[in-house]
Amino acid sequence: MEWSIQQIAKIAGTTSRTLRHYGEVGLLAPSSIGPNGYRHYDEASLVRLQRILLLRDLGLGLSQISEVLARETSEERALVGHLSWLREEQHRLSRQIAAVESTIEAMRGGERLMAEKMFDGFDHTQYRDEVEQRWGADTYARSDAWWRSMDADAQSAFRGRVADLHSDWIVAADAGIAPDSEEAQALAGRHVEWLTGIPGTPAAEPGDDAKAYVASIGDMYVADPRFAKNYGGPKGAEFVRDALRVYAATRM
Repeated sequence: MEWSIQQIAKIAGTTSRTLRHYGEVGLLAPSSIGPNGYRHYDEASLVRLQRILLLRDLGLGLSQISEVLARETSEERALVGHLSWLREEQHRLSRQIAAVESTIEAMRGGERLMAEKMFDGFDHTQYRDEVEQRWGADTYARSDAWWRSMDADAQSAFRGRVADLHSDWIVAADAGIAPDSEEAQALAGRHVEWLTGIPGTPAAEPGDDAKAYVASIGDMYVADPRFAKNYGGPKGAEFVRDALRVYAATRM
């Protein structure tokens, strides 16, 4: 079954012009073009478009999306990674909605506002105590200042890159590749690049501390279900841990 470009634009909430542009830049080729020049899209095209729109919502640009799509070997596995991120966002938004509803109800009823309930789901500092305990108050302060210095678009783009990395780890783990394979080590390199890009973390400064940090942080992913779920569960987290250990030992 195929759909016309106008049908897909209407269903997906986009425009025919946008779909044609996706085709021009190599993101979404039509499955067929009729004698009249009209473009048509099949089910595989719809799945690819769904992924493109998900990645756009994560804050990725078209060039980044192209790189992500080029790396994937299974659309289904990739969508599993996206679904994991969407569920996390759903949980966070549900908490925000509940917090705002609670505020509205209190205001309407003339009740005293409960500050501790008003910002549930808003705070990115939820791991502050753990960070300070593990790596010191200065580590948290520097990374927090860096985060707050970014505008909303930059923060969204950063979240998108992290979600993209998590998705690629899940795909690689599901594929059963070896932690010391080139593909896994390329992912480990991206992971280390992410960690070193956050000021204040032990990985931000080259040296033995950074190497030890990279080699050990996977243990935290495995031990803590909150982190393991980012990689598809305990087995995925173990794969990330093993790949990072190899990277730290051979490339740092």
